[in-house]
Amino acid sequence: MTSASRTTGLVAVVLATALALSGCVTWFVDAQRGGSPSAPTVSTPTAEDVPADLQRFYGQVLEWQPCSGSFLCTTAIAPLDWRDPTGDTIELALIKKPASGGDRLGSLFVNPGGPGGSAYDMVEQSPDFAAHPELQQSYDLIGYDPRGTGHSDAVRCLTDQERDAWLYDIIPGERGSKEWLAAYTEAAADFGAKCAENTGPLLEHIDTESTTRDLDMLRAAVGDSKLNYLGYSYGTFLGAIYADNFPDKVGRMVLDGAEDPRSSGFDITISQAAGFENALKSYLTDCASRSDCWFDGSADTALTGIQKLLAQVDESPVRSSDGRELGSSSLLTAIFYPLYNESSWPYLDTLFTSVADGQADYAFQLADAYNSRNPDGSYADNLIESFNAISCADYPAQTDPAVWAEQNEKLIEASPTVGPYWTFGDIGCAEWPYPSTRVPGPVTAAGSDPILVVGTTGDPATPYAWAEALADQLDNGHLVTFQGEGHTAYNSSSCVAAVVDDYFLNGTVPGSDPDCTS
Repeated sequence: MTSASRTTGLVAVVLATALALSGCVTWFVDAQRGGSPSAPTVSTPTAEDVPADLQRFYGQVLEWQPCSGSFLCTTAIAPLDWRDPTGDTIELALIKKPASGGDRLGSLFVNPGGPGGSAYDMVEQSPDFAAHPELQQSYDLIGYDPRGTGHSDAVRCLTDQERDAWLYDIIPGERGSKEWLAAYTEAAADFGAKCAENTGPLLEHIDTESTTRDLDMLRAAVGDSKLNYLGYSYGTFLGAIYADNFPDKVGRMVLDGAEDPRSSGFDITISQAAGFENALKSYLTDCASRSDCWFDGSADTALTGIQKLLAQVDESPVRSSDGRELGSSSLLTAIFYPLYNESSWPYLDTLFTSVADGQADYAFQLADAYNSRNPDGSYADNLIESFNAISCADYPAQTDPAVWAEQNEKLIEASPTVGPYWTFGDIGCAEWPYPSTRVPGPVTAAGSDPILVVGTTGDPATPYAWAEALADQLDNGHLVTFQGEGHTAYNSSSCVAAVVDDYFLNGTVPGSDPDCTS
């Protein structure tokens, strides 16, 4: 599915001109498992002043069992519907790396983004990326998969073969034509219907508001009076909404790659389109300065060439060795994936060279990595499906064609390369079986402890302006800027890492924005 905005929630490459999402997941590294197995433990829940019908959730005893080397795993239960806690329940999967030092400060929950990214997998596979080793000495590192995702009760929509078609098939007709809109709308409706059929009642209750209530319940169940939390990308949205709902329960909280909760779906789409456009320009400028760059001339000339290449593969798709055809949606996904991290920019050299030479395999390798597709055609997780489902639950869809037309013009003007392929983004959620009722608005978290908000000036997926906006909205928000490229900063900037680690370990809040440059 072409990377696109966090909320377009499009249904496929077929419809998916939308999946850049506020970040997708933030880590792409190899597993770091190992260590001696831990002994089983039991969490003693805190005593919480909650209504009687919530006591069985807040007071549940979590039994942690050894799993995957030195980790401990458990399952918690939560109400399917927090408005009816006496009804059905769902299961939430948690994994913990116990604190390795003697001076334990509590638990540290992490979330990698998405929506739909697996915090469970992040902690199990990449604990040093989730939180640096210094923090792991003092905190139990916990990853839990939010409702609808990963190892928890999850959104289920399509078979692997259906997902291939949904992500990679090319919509017939010229974009915006009656034929194209009809096919696009039909695919969106079919996707929503299959999600409802295969997921069941859970699909109506996977909004972020419900997830914040799960998170507060888990905070109490692991025995913490306050939540210590490190959220990346979409995880910042989850953290900000949590802080607004439970300001007195906020402990040490860092939001890296921040979203602005005031944003509408279209606000996010146009900001991200411009963000990826600017990141692409930065890459091209860097490439032009190298002797081995794949193009001659200026970055502007190369950008025009990329625009022509996107149009060309729509007109004449390039067939890969496995039979899939490369159109603009899959090519954009392949382009966006390396733009998340400046160190991955060299992959774009090979991508553009190979596609210009009429070869599609390398582009599909990058797109498959983004979409969690394995070489055998299976999928490693449900990230793409849960992303669409949660996004549609969080952001009301615009359904007026006249407004779509106006938005399309603004989108193309703001982002001539990316924008044309992210038009009509609300159709996916307009066809969703459970329309969103959330009203985007500011958060304040009045009375909370200090919250650090980290923003990167060249972040393509969560533009820096969002971090500025969130830090300004929060009554006790503190902006930490990284002058750099890429999505999120904790694992890219030594300066940001030092500030964040000092805050988690010692409670040190910077007196002013450190304005990190390294």
